[in-house]
Amino acid sequence: MFHVAKMGIEDLPFAVQLANTMNWNMTAADFEFMMKLEPKGCFVLFRNQERLGICTSISFGRVGWIGNLIVKGGYRREGAGSLLVKHAINYLKNEGAETIGLYAYPHLIGFYENFGFKPDIDFLVLQGKPVFPLTEGATRKAKKQDVPEIIDFDSQCFGANRKKLLEPILLDAGNLCYIATENEEIVGYVAAKVYGTMAEVGPLMCHANHVEAVALLNPLLNRLNGLVVSMCVPKKESALLNVLCKAGFREDFRVMRMFLGTAVAKNCIYIAESLERG
Repeated sequence: MFHVAKMGIEDLPFAVQLANTMNWNMTAADFEFMMKLEPKGCFVLFRNQERLGICTSISFGRVGWIGNLIVKGGYRREGAGSLLVKHAINYLKNEGAETIGLYAYPHLIGFYENFGFKPDIDFLVLQGKPVFPLTEGATRKAKKQDVPEIIDFDSQCFGANRKKLLEPILLDAGNLCYIATENEEIVGYVAAKVYGTMAEVGPLMCHANHVEAVALLNPLLNRLNGLVVSMCVPKKESALLNVLCKAGFREDFRVMRMFLGTAVAKNCIYIAESLERG
C-alpha cells in the first residue's frame, strides 16, 4: 500500500535524483529552502519502505500553492500521483487555503482538472543571456527598509501575504530587487535570485502596464548581463514578450496556471516567483 510522509533531510538525495529525471536542475539546497518555508508541506510517497514520489506545497494563508510533483515512471498510472495531490490539497485547506494554485505542463492539465482545478492563463518559461541596454527610468534599487512596503504591495496584487517567501529572497544580499515609485509609494517591484552564473527573475508585480514592467526589468537585466537568465511570463503579455525576445530571450517551454477556487493575481502584470511557489 502507498503511504505519504513528511519529507525529511534523509529524503533529499531521493528528491534531487527524482526531480532531475525531469531536467529540473534542482539541488538539495532547493528542497531545504522549501522545507524551511513549509516544514509540514513537503511530502514523500512510499510503498512499504521504498520511496516512489515527492510533492511540495506552500501555504500563504487563504492562498496555497502546489509545486514539485513527480512519481517514479512505473507507478504513474497506479494512483500514486493522485494520492500526493489529494494529500497536498488537504494539507493546504487545513492551513486555511480557499484557493490553491499550480503550474501544469500541457499534458497534465486534464489530470489536475480531475481534482477540480480550472485552467487560468498560459505562461511561457523564457531563458537566455539578455543584452539589455541601460536606460534612465523611475526605478531604483530596493533598500532593506523598503521590504515591508514591497510585501504589502505584493499582498494587494497577489491576494495573500507572501512574507515568509519574499523576506528571505529580498534580504539575501546576493539577490537583486528594484522598485518603481509614484508619489513616494511603491507601484511595482521585481526581484531576481542569483545562483553563480545563472539567475531566475521573479517575482515581478506591477499594474497592468507593460511599459512599467519593462522599466523595472531594465536595470535588473542590465545587472544580470552575461548570466543565463530564466523567467516565467504570461503569454497574454505580448508587448512585454516582444521586448524580452528582442533582448535575447527564447521560449524554453510553457505551462498553464490553474486554480482550485477563485483565481488570484489577475489585475496586474505578474511574473512568477517560481513554478514551485507561485
